[in-house]
Amino acid sequence: MGKKNNFLVQGSILAVSSILVRLIGLLYGIPLTNMIGDEGMGYYSNAFYIYNIALIISSYSLPLAVSKLVSQRNIKKEYRNSYRVFLCSMGFALVVGAVTSLVIYFGSDFLASAIYDEPRSAMPLRVLAPTIFVFAVLGVLRGFFQGKNTMLPTAISQILEQIVNAAVSLIAAYFLMKSHSASDDIAAYGAAGGTLGTFIGACIALLFLAFVFALYKPIIDKQLRKDKTGYSEGYSELYRALFITLVPVILSQTVYQLSSVIDNAVFGHVMGGKGLIGEERSALLGIYARKYNILINVPVAIASALASTIVPGIASAKVMGSNLEIKNKVHSVIKFNMLIAIPSAVGLGVLASPILQLLFRDNRSLPANLLYIGAIAVIFLSLSTITSAVLQGINKMHIPVIHSAISLVVHTILIYVLMQVFDLGIYSLVIGTVTFGLMVCILNWIAVKRYLNYKQEVMKTFIMPGACAIIMGVIAFLTYFGLHSLLKSNFISTIAAILIAVLIYGILILVTKTITEEELYEMPMGRTIIRYANKFHLM
Repeated sequence: MGKKNNFLVQGSILAVSSILVRLIGLLYGIPLTNMIGDEGMGYYSNAFYIYNIALIISSYSLPLAVSKLVSQRNIKKEYRNSYRVFLCSMGFALVVGAVTSLVIYFGSDFLASAIYDEPRSAMPLRVLAPTIFVFAVLGVLRGFFQGKNTMLPTAISQILEQIVNAAVSLIAAYFLMKSHSASDDIAAYGAAGGTLGTFIGACIALLFLAFVFALYKPIIDKQLRKDKTGYSEGYSELYRALFITLVPVILSQTVYQLSSVIDNAVFGHVMGGKGLIGEERSALLGIYARKYNILINVPVAIASALASTIVPGIASAKVMGSNLEIKNKVHSVIKFNMLIAIPSAVGLGVLASPILQLLFRDNRSLPANLLYIGAIAVIFLSLSTITSAVLQGINKMHIPVIHSAISLVVHTILIYVLMQVFDLGIYSLVIGTVTFGLMVCILNWIAVKRYLNYKQEVMKTFIMPGACAIIMGVIAFLTYFGLHSLLKSNFISTIAAILIAVLIYGILILVTKTITEEELYEMPMGRTIIRYANKFHLM
């Protein structure tokens, strides 16, 4: 129980920081969207999709790969080999990060025109290019600490990075737009200012982790002196292990990010052929990317954080041959994640318009409809993220790649048909997002069952949380509209509805025994929850 407890606690530290990062992103995204407009956000999103693919190819997968390789050696007390993994990874990051940054910087005009038929997206992309190099080095440091089973340095660096990102993005966007107010490219200048914050934020996070590493170095030196295993892996051997681990993760993540690039590219070309001008296309993509996508990715961030924690944990358990521990970890992380993802999806769907009005002052029907239709993607994307991490942890690295590729092909055909034949426009992308997550989810689930001989308990993991979430959603809906009809205040009504929804859901999962007292003990703040639950006779 202690190991599981530590695993969930470490995952929760990263999950909380990820949620805070997303919330900060939402908060600064509101004035940024208002400042540069939906057109500017379209250029901003186009640049980020290309940047994300370049980041994945060069460095995005480094934290996961490094943490897995470091944890496998730490569990056997091979501290010298563990540190050599760090050195090899850093060498890889410096070279690949620099080359990728230069390619994106000098190829930004070509990429923006060839992929999106939108040259103005090149400006924010050029600003983003050097960030790839910074993130490569940053990723190795984060992976090293995660492999040492501490998520705190990563969590603090992420929050610090996002705070700086928010401040610099708003200031830079304001001054760039002000100094180019007479230009036809004013929205592109605003988008470039928004991306500058990403670069400066990454630099600050890197400085913080470098400082933490300097403080930790004496402990590393002590571990190296204590290492009596007598076996030193060669650098060529370690680079081979790094590539074997990195390539499947890179391919899997690249396929996932390609879905966004393909979405935008297909949308741009198909809708352009239907007579929708560039500014209108960019505005619609801005709504999809910066309102729909950013909201559903807030709860999905919890799954991503838990996935970062579960990979080194499962890898260590597999090295020790403990299949029971692997199954326990898988059960805990899936149930913990579904207890959050399911009510999040219901809440976003039920309160779509009030939330959009609260965050973006947007009472239009289109953004709300996107969220109504696509909120269920939260569940599928969360579960697909976790199951991909499980497969990576048991060394079935290629399986998520294959599943993502299959899903991408189906996804691409589907959105093209929905746009071209059924003329569903931007709704096609939302339906495609739901379908992509669902397909990966189903294929991964079959693979996990086959390779681990594992069967997830269904009633208390999916059905009962779903039933509790539906009741919660009905009460939240009635609370909002009841208060709004009386007070005429969206702010008060939405906040009250969300708070009541959280309280009702918490009570329901306790009263229905959806979560047991033993499971609560394993979760962060579990003892505190149990104390209050017993006090109010909820358990």
